[in-house]
Amino acid sequence: MEGSGDEDIQPLLSRERKTVSACCSSRYNLAILAFWGFFVVYALRVNLSVAMVAMLDDNVTSPKNGSVEACPPHSNSTQRNHVQKGKVYDWDSDTQGWILSAFFFGYIITQIPGGYLAGRYGGKMLLGFGILGTSCLTLLTPLAASLSAYCVIALRVTEGLGEGVTFPAMHAMWAQWAPPLERSTLVSLSYAGAQFGTVVSLPLSGIICYFLDWSYVFYIFGAFGVAWCLLWFMLASSTPETHPTISKAERAYIISSLRGQHSAKNYVPWRSLWESLPLWAIIVPHFCYNWTFYTLLTLLPTYMQEVLQFDIKENGFLSALPYLFCWMVMISAGLIADCLIKKYNFTTSAVRKMCTIIGMIGPAIFLVAAGYVGCNYKVAVLFLTISSALGGFSVCGFNINHLDIAPSYAGILLGITNTFATIPGMVGPIVAKALTFNHTVAQWRTVFYIAAAIDVFGAVFFTIFGKGAVQSWAINH
Repeated sequence: MEGSGDEDIQPLLSRERKTVSACCSSRYNLAILAFWGFFVVYALRVNLSVAMVAMLDDNVTSPKNGSVEACPPHSNSTQRNHVQKGKVYDWDSDTQGWILSAFFFGYIITQIPGGYLAGRYGGKMLLGFGILGTSCLTLLTPLAASLSAYCVIALRVTEGLGEGVTFPAMHAMWAQWAPPLERSTLVSLSYAGAQFGTVVSLPLSGIICYFLDWSYVFYIFGAFGVAWCLLWFMLASSTPETHPTISKAERAYIISSLRGQHSAKNYVPWRSLWESLPLWAIIVPHFCYNWTFYTLLTLLPTYMQEVLQFDIKENGFLSALPYLFCWMVMISAGLIADCLIKKYNFTTSAVRKMCTIIGMIGPAIFLVAAGYVGCNYKVAVLFLTISSALGGFSVCGFNINHLDIAPSYAGILLGITNTFATIPGMVGPIVAKALTFNHTVAQWRTVFYIAAAIDVFGAVFFTIFGKGAVQSWAINH
């Protein structure tokens, strides 16, 4: 099938006309439970970005007078009157960059093993224990910080090991649970939890830092993660066949809709997989999209404080605003994508490419524009919000394409693409910190330019080489 350009038809279209209601169904209950799981995943990942602002000694991190071209402080800002709570540290800019990047050094290691194990043994336990381990380690962050920056770095690396299995495990579960004509909706709903976790975590972390102290950020979110894991272990199942309460009609519907899409091979065709151009067509945009995503995810609070001069409370709310709209767009994009395929007979390939173009080139345009608004706070926040919001379309583009081209190996494929896509999380914040050593608008403009150019390249690559149908090496003949 690979290499053919005409095989991209609606999968199992006639068979799936007889659908089982989504209301109260086990597959949508799984999506909602997974939504809150990825809420936890990203809340634990990004809370450090805001807490870091409160953890640092102002006398060390504040720019020297005359060396910066930042915006003037806001007239209504409470930053000058706010007294920092909790212990503060004299970590320099390089140390901050390494702490923010450390998570991804662990995260990259468990991607492919996580996808392989989830495909072979099921994703439920792997995902659950991955989040449980990260939640417990998050509770230890204040202790690690009191010891040394190196302990925080080591802790964050270990947290990354735990979270590295989460997306591949969930993808492997959706390969068993998501009917082809509902993939965009189910996957976008579950992964939208990541954006919602960012939306809640950023402002809530700012409020906690302001009224309590930064250590409670890690205690509160860590405890919430442990509580979610208990629910996950009780309610989730790796496959419809093993779910204790699923209706017979829904089980039969899911299994029937996926017939002919899975391989009966008990091994992974590694050579064919690595030689597959459609797989590389996912790897490239995944890497490119994450360069922008992780740079903003880890450094947007820093940009809000150092350049736009927002205080800790304003910082959290405004840093979360882009992800609020991205969350809304992700859910809407999933419904739109499935509607285009089911009702308007768009090919899967066309929908995936259209969503990728909107979700990568759109953000690039507004990211560059944000670098040219100077100290116009409202327009800067507006452009960054539109940029992130449009990025929500990508979840129905290259981000879900693993399930289209190789459902049997979707977890492994996501592990592979996410391995490459984790490199920007390791490198991006360090590069951005190095480029913005004087915290000027011009230096941040360079950061935005680089991210936008990488985004455009990824979108073009997927548009040329991406496919929307199951590949020949991924099915059993």
